[in-house]
Amino acid sequence: MSDDNRPLDDANESAKDFAQEAKKTANEFSESAKETFQSSGDNKKILAGILGIILGAFGIHKFILGYTKEGGILLGITVIGFVLSCIGIGIFMVWITSIIGLIEGIIYLTKSDADFYNTYQAGKKPWF
Repeated sequence: MSDDNRPLDDANESAKDFAQEAKKTANEFSESAKETFQSSGDNKKILAGILGIILGAFGIHKFILGYTKEGGILLGITVIGFVLSCIGIGIFMVWITSIIGLIEGIIYLTKSDADFYNTYQAGKKPWF
């Protein structure tokens, strides 16, 4: 009788080995995917930070991170500010949006890669 169970035992052991290999492969894939997403976040971090410092008033750094509503708000305020610059208040509006972009650009570049990814890409925090 024990000879009859031998093929079944071999099959069970092969299935267990296969399951362990599948789990190992899945874990490796998961870790690789996390690293890939975080490294793409690194590229966005640097690009968004530099654009925030240079062109922050236009909200370009917000569009890079996928915050279209917030980018549109900055862009709209800046355009309205340019139009109203003849009465003086417009210059103040453009100045404020430029300062917001500068501050956000500096914050982006000073955060660690993991903090930036968790806060602005995974956590979707749109302002500061």
